[in-house]
Amino acid sequence: MIAVLFPGQGAQTPGMLAPWLEIPEVATHLTALSEATDVDVLHHGTASDADTIRDTAIAQPLLVAAGLATARAVLGDTAPGVVAGHSVGELGAAALAGVIDDVTAMRLVTVRSAAMAAAAAASEPTSMAAVLGGVEEEVLARLAELGLTPANMNGGGQIVAAGAKSAIEELVADGPTRARVIELQVAGAFHTSYMAPAVDALAQAAASITPADPATALLSNADGTPVESGAEALTRIVRQVASPVRWDQCQERMLALGVTGIIEVAPGGVLTGLAKRSLKGVPAVALKSPDDLPAARELLEQHA
Repeated sequence: MIAVLFPGQGAQTPGMLAPWLEIPEVATHLTALSEATDVDVLHHGTASDADTIRDTAIAQPLLVAAGLATARAVLGDTAPGVVAGHSVGELGAAALAGVIDDVTAMRLVTVRSAAMAAAAAASEPTSMAAVLGGVEEEVLARLAELGLTPANMNGGGQIVAAGAKSAIEELVADGPTRARVIELQVAGAFHTSYMAPAVDALAQAAASITPADPATALLSNADGTPVESGAEALTRIVRQVASPVRWDQCQERMLALGVTGIIEVAPGGVLTGLAKRSLKGVPAVALKSPDDLPAARELLEQHA
């Protein structure tokens, strides 16, 4: 069984779309997705520098467009057994599962990204940091001491903390025993209560959509549960903006469902890296460039 995974914010890199535009069908799809949002995805995916595409309002539409265009390119008419996305990647996953169409995913991510950027700008200075290693109970206890939220429980000994920037700086200076703490270059404390205004904005945008039920198993970031209805999928995606990502539980569910192969769509690498530690022995291909398409298609043929 193949799982197709969509990475979240932070996976983007300068020029990431340039090689994909050399494939006519991918270029056509990316052009249509770019036209569905007020963000110039094609420009930012080929010409913008790292600082520019770090902007939440730019990064999120760019990631959803890249994920959807490359997912369609590798899958063709083959349906995956499981689909999941990390954070904003949930919108791409929902479209691939048939809950919404690709254009609707782009319209929703435009609202989501702008609202999250605005919520971050309106709050006190906030930040996020990756905590690598250490004992999970000790890590969580240290975050609680500092009033920080475990915003991403990624599995494999990786927890991303989020909250007030001063508390993040204290965590970096005095982290848990045997853990390495790296402050992330992000514009806010995502997946925490600081994002409550963005939840309201996305809920308003989602209210006008009539979703379909998932055509394949679609895992929720809330707890790794396969979502049974389109309405539930949208509700969970909206709430997840201000709730922790439980990617550890998504990976556990993949194993329970019998996933035997993983394809991470562009810009791939982050989620397959986590899978190497949490889903040991499950072969994975990350779509970093079109050169990875043959290996992904071979994996698809063997495990779909």
